[in-house]
Amino acid sequence: MAPVLTRVLTKQPVVFLTIDDGVTKTPQMAQLLDEYDYPASLFLTRNFVQNDPGFFKQFEAQGSLVENHTISHNVNMSRQLSYGQQLAEITGMQDYAQQQFGRRPTLFRPPGGDYSNAMRQAVAAAGMKAIVTWEAKANRGQMDYQYGNSLRPGDIVLMHFRPEFAADLAAFREAQLSAGLDVVLLEKFLGVA
Repeated sequence: MAPVLTRVLTKQPVVFLTIDDGVTKTPQMAQLLDEYDYPASLFLTRNFVQNDPGFFKQFEAQGSLVENHTISHNVNMSRQLSYGQQLAEITGMQDYAQQQFGRRPTLFRPPGGDYSNAMRQAVAAAGMKAIVTWEAKANRGQMDYQYGNSLRPGDIVLMHFRPEFAADLAAFREAQLSAGLDVVLLEKFLGVA
């Protein structure tokens, strides 16, 4: 079974930015990540990005990596889909990412964050190293924490490609700077890039 990471246990002053889905696409998004020199793990859903996969190649050129967030983003897949159906959702996105971005994802994020042992088995069978969830998120222009009231070393932060991207990124930046953490690429830190 694939392990589940909600954060990375480290004393190093690092934080990991992850951005999900791929629904909203504006030039400002790539410009902001480039301006701040933030690499991010992009957990993309095929059905949301297939109308413009080239949009995400600019993030890759800046040092971000595309990861797996399924074909259809079924938030109930861990409860409603059989093992075989889950594996098809996951491997379908693996194949798509390889075709469009030239790399097979090594990390998986379940839609909505729910996972099961069957999903953990499917993720491992698809050749990925871990399921990645979160304990902090930038949402609606503010930071939300499951524990405490600030970012901690090793936190995995969730964001989305949404209309409020700039406000969410500004909230993350303020929290990251006030915590004295460097934004580094999760895959490189884990050695699974």
